[in-house]
Amino acid sequence: MAEVKDEKIVEVKNREFASTKLKYLVIAVCFAWSVYQLYIAYFPTNTTIARSIHVAFAVGIIFLYFPFSSKKLSTKIPFYDWILLVAGVIAILYPALAFYSLSERPGAYLTQDIVVAFIAIIVLFEAGRRMVGFALPLIAGIFLLYCYFGQYMPDLISHQGASLERLAGHMFLTTEGVFGVPVGVSTSFIYLFVLFGALLEKAGAGHYFIDVAFALLGKFRGGPAKASVIASGLTGMVSGSSTANVATVGTFAIPLMRESGLSSVKAGAVTVAAGVNGQLMPPIMGAAAFIIAEFLGMSYTSVMIAAVIPAFVCYASLVYIVHLESCKLGLTGNQDKLKFIQKLKIILGGIHYLIPVFVLLYTLLIAKESAISAAFNSICVLFVMILIQEPIRKFITKQKISSNDFIIGFSSIFWAMVDAAKNMVTVAIATALAGIIIGSISLTGLGQVLSEIVEAIAGNNIILILLLTAVMSLILGMGLPTTANYIVVSSLIAPVILLLAAKNGFLIPAIAVHLFVFYFGILADDTPPVGIAAYAAAGIAKANPVTVGVQGFIYDLRTALLPFAFFFNNKLLLIQSINGDPMDPKGIVWISDPLQICIIFITALLGMFAFSSALQGWFVTKCNVLERLLLLAIVPFMLVPNICERYFSFVGSEFMSFGIGLTILALIFAKQLLLGKKI
Repeated sequence: MAEVKDEKIVEVKNREFASTKLKYLVIAVCFAWSVYQLYIAYFPTNTTIARSIHVAFAVGIIFLYFPFSSKKLSTKIPFYDWILLVAGVIAILYPALAFYSLSERPGAYLTQDIVVAFIAIIVLFEAGRRMVGFALPLIAGIFLLYCYFGQYMPDLISHQGASLERLAGHMFLTTEGVFGVPVGVSTSFIYLFVLFGALLEKAGAGHYFIDVAFALLGKFRGGPAKASVIASGLTGMVSGSSTANVATVGTFAIPLMRESGLSSVKAGAVTVAAGVNGQLMPPIMGAAAFIIAEFLGMSYTSVMIAAVIPAFVCYASLVYIVHLESCKLGLTGNQDKLKFIQKLKIILGGIHYLIPVFVLLYTLLIAKESAISAAFNSICVLFVMILIQEPIRKFITKQKISSNDFIIGFSSIFWAMVDAAKNMVTVAIATALAGIIIGSISLTGLGQVLSEIVEAIAGNNIILILLLTAVMSLILGMGLPTTANYIVVSSLIAPVILLLAAKNGFLIPAIAVHLFVFYFGILADDTPPVGIAAYAAAGIAKANPVTVGVQGFIYDLRTALLPFAFFFNNKLLLIQSINGDPMDPKGIVWISDPLQICIIFITALLGMFAFSSALQGWFVTKCNVLERLLLLAIVPFMLVPNICERYFSFVGSEFMSFGIGLTILALIFAKQLLLGKKI
């Protein structure tokens, strides 16, 4: 649960040091990074300086802890890594060390400025290769070459080209490139939330969520699989991590699912589908969600509110899919049922783990403070909770309290801070390299050129451009972290989508477009043949990872449907209407009526249930072809009633659309029930 909220990474193996001094050095650097992040959260410092130090810590840890090749692990740090470490850290720190000198001569760069900038970028490329593979550094390198050799490009994408001086300044010595918005979000928001998740994990919240899910659902048909989904949703609420969810929940859930009757492939696939969707769950979504807020100039709370209904509908429909699979296989519940008192004991035994989550939600939603304040306050509560939970437990059970109990608490906090730093290096490096791509777009005006190209390919067909965007996100997501994938696709395509939507008569809020890209970037985590989450689940289930990935992707088709639904029906994002510019968050009119919110949620849920039944070929009993087609026909009436009202003359209102969908669903239900079958 303490893993980074960004999961498309290569298999990275760290060094096992023979020297105790080197081991302590890495631990000390990791701990110092966490301390620094807490310091700047409470005592804000200059943006450039903070971002420079943030990335420098990540680079230092990478060259200390991760070798040149995972196939050649050494117990010592070779000389070339020491060179890269020292040169890289000094170069990355240069904008902080020379901050006042650079600010006195803006744009007038010295030779040493340019040399240091390119050393830093080369070091970042190597650090990125070690952590996220070749794909992201390669793409960033192509963009850099495009910036420099722009005048030699085909006429369609040519530009005047950027000099080395301009390139170095734009990409490294300002906040337009490496130290741009993505690294800014990593520095200010993401680190604190990763630390929050690490502390919760050390406190024992991860096992608590799993135990509660199994205690509540174990007795039901397909109980272990349903518990796996709920546990992934609960852990996803505080980690937002695909692979972490799969590894944490799957270790317990997959063997139980296999014992209950599910095949290894389906047990792994359920875990994958549940784990991947963890990044969608508020209050702590994937790292890209924080960047969405920054890009759009809106509060993270607003992003979280917009994501609530799609996320819960997504998880509820997966529980329903598991129920259908259990019905098809004739599975029964766990016969070893826990008594009510035992369940109550499990639930109450870790109820205190919810306190920091409630503090987080209160600070965000009620106090309406920033995400930084919310995370910092929650971390402080966790510090206290970790220190006193063992003494309080002993006091309640009338055991002797010793000083060691408090030492254990301090130790847990220390190691959580170390783990958070190790988990953050991927996000820090990925956002730094992604900043080069964004900087290239702003430097060359490539965004406008690509907009014209995509518009020429898609014409005025908004559906086609959405499909192209989805495919692009899935393909890029096979090699890029979710955050980097989102940054690349949204920077290039989001403006085009908004433009074409307006031409087709749809006034779409920018957040709908950005969440669309975000969803498909996440789905790449279980898209064969590269889905890293599928490999993690397959290893636990002892199944073919490609087969597990294919089955998991079939389950996640419901997640792929949701972005299209909320793109055209913004009420699924709790957005009533837009006044003015779709890019202006102040122009969004939010839905606040509880009754309307309930109707939106229930109809969306029924629409997703109908889609899931059509996909699985099972409702009350096995569905024939006609019934599956009718179930599919229900989906638009429930998910996009505004579109049905617009294009179908017989649909007079959104409520009539809901009525038609419900009528068809009721008829199918009655017909199958009359056959004597029961759910």
